[in-house]
Amino acid sequence: MPINVPRALPARPILEKENIFIMESDRATTQDIRPLNLLLLNLMPEKERTETQLLRLLSNSPLQVNVDFIHTATYESKNVTKSHLEKFYQTFDAIKTRYYDGMIITGAPVEHLDFEDVEYWKEMVEIMNWSKDHVTSTLHICWGAQAALYHHYGIDKQPRDKKISGIFMHQRIEATNKLMRGINDEFLAPHSRKTDAIYQYIKHHPDLLMLDDSKEAGPLLIASKDERHVMITGHIEYDADTLNEEFIRDLNKGIKVDAPTNYFPNNNPNEDPKNRWRSLAYLLFSNWLNYYVYQETPFKWD
Repeated sequence: MPINVPRALPARPILEKENIFIMESDRATTQDIRPLNLLLLNLMPEKERTETQLLRLLSNSPLQVNVDFIHTATYESKNVTKSHLEKFYQTFDAIKTRYYDGMIITGAPVEHLDFEDVEYWKEMVEIMNWSKDHVTSTLHICWGAQAALYHHYGIDKQPRDKKISGIFMHQRIEATNKLMRGINDEFLAPHSRKTDAIYQYIKHHPDLLMLDDSKEAGPLLIASKDERHVMITGHIEYDADTLNEEFIRDLNKGIKVDAPTNYFPNNNPNEDPKNRWRSLAYLLFSNWLNYYVYQETPFKWD
């Protein structure tokens, strides 16, 4: 998929080195096709890294995609420069009259808080309500998935006895669901969180489908039956070394944590971890863009 991104975006040279198809804005405007317009609500602290990870996964399709970035107006991130936000990001007020074919809501390091205690929760609720009639399909990641389950379907989260971190095996349940096309019967996926959605409520909710399950991690993929919402409880967008960096960060903070499960070769933190979920991530994003967004979105929004 050719991704149309600003020339100065820090993710651009990284993606170009990986031979990701990056399209110039002037070329994009001359192509006689209807591009997909996506909105990315980036709640992660390291915004530049998250931009690169997600843009990489949006590249694996023949469709042309335009991406707009927004951040919360009610909370100012401390891990990104103000100039980066001013140059590449907008706030919700600037885009709320527009319509988007798809939206991605990222995770956020606020899962220890009740939803209503999150500083920008009211803004999140406004955005999620707006998405009901302004976005064809929304992809929610980790805390973003828990927020969507809570707000749209009344399913709360609960704390784990200890943080789950590592790579876990999942078994496919809904083999005929469009999101699962081409995905193996068993697959590995990374998780990193301290809370879980209450899975028995998901399993029995009339509007939701659990697409897979894992004894250790619970389901990775949950979809609404109307295809408007996809919830990913893990972090399939992560790079190979991201869990390791989180592990080292926690140790440096004096937090007692176990090494990520099934992550380091030979369970040795001195060996470089391998990305064993890359094909899953590319295929899932491609399926979402094709079947839940491109095939369903109107050619022209009213």
